[in-house]
Amino acid sequence: MQQIIARAKSNKQRIVLPESLEERTIKAADMAQADGLADIILIGNRDEILALADKLNLSHIKECTIIDPATSEKTEEYAQLLTKLREKKGMTIEKARQQVLDPLYFGCLIIKSGDADGQISGALSTTGDTLRPALQIIKCAPGISCVSGAMLMITDKPEYGENGVLVVGDVAVTPMPDASQLAQIAVCTAQTAKSVAGFADPRVAMLSFSTKGSAKHEVVDKVVEATRLAKELAPNLKIDGELQADAALVPSVGEKKAPGSDIAGHANVLVFPCLEVGNIGYKLVQRLAGADAIGPILQGIARPVNDLSRGCSVEDIYKMVAITACQAQDAK
Repeated sequence: MQQIIARAKSNKQRIVLPESLEERTIKAADMAQADGLADIILIGNRDEILALADKLNLSHIKECTIIDPATSEKTEEYAQLLTKLREKKGMTIEKARQQVLDPLYFGCLIIKSGDADGQISGALSTTGDTLRPALQIIKCAPGISCVSGAMLMITDKPEYGENGVLVVGDVAVTPMPDASQLAQIAVCTAQTAKSVAGFADPRVAMLSFSTKGSAKHEVVDKVVEATRLAKELAPNLKIDGELQADAALVPSVGEKKAPGSDIAGHANVLVFPCLEVGNIGYKLVQRLAGADAIGPILQGIARPVNDLSRGCSVEDIYKMVAITACQAQDAK
């Protein structure tokens, strides 16, 4: 995490925090601005935000950029942009002028216009409320049609992954991906491993209950097809599958079950065959093995928009600012 924070500070990005009157969020904004982690943009009424900052004895909020959709000179411009982006879905300028007052929509329009680099919400909002404006305004990255969520798993087992660190996905968004979506998840998770975890050499294992044909089932066939499609999407990506988890992580098992594979036994990125497996798997590792789980980190959106748990801490939001900044550096 310290490496992620250092990379964020090395090339500061403009990160929007639209839930500016939420106490944990404004505290994290103050810390991030004070530490030079990012250039923070807060959405809301300036007097209300500064009054809350004074109440909480936060001395750096006045250094943040504060934008009020009700009074901003850009509001009409953003309403026109939203109308253009959504006119085929029935958006009118009247509806857009109302919707642009929503801080989550306003923040995504700032990013779409090139005036910010990423956004984080979810301390107050649902995942749906966070994702909806991102998908309507910023949209998915080129070649990607589904959003997914990756998790950084930090363990005390340096023999696995990248000195004990693994990046896993999808753990948060797409319940039952088809082969094409699973291929996209693999490519996006490898990209997250580079941009956020700092892996110079992502090595992706497509996980299943079978290794190289040891079992026959349609869900295994999906993983095999996804592996093929991922290679087409990203020809330089180091990827192999289908592999069982032990074959992906343990060199001796990998050599036995998948001889000749460059990935087996050496994977640092794990792609689960479905959300159910991914979500259960990472939480078991977190609870039973004491691994630190950081995320989920949303991926597949053209510019980074991340979702927080409503039970998040100030530190969680601060870390997500750093992660979002690293994603934004890579997205440019």
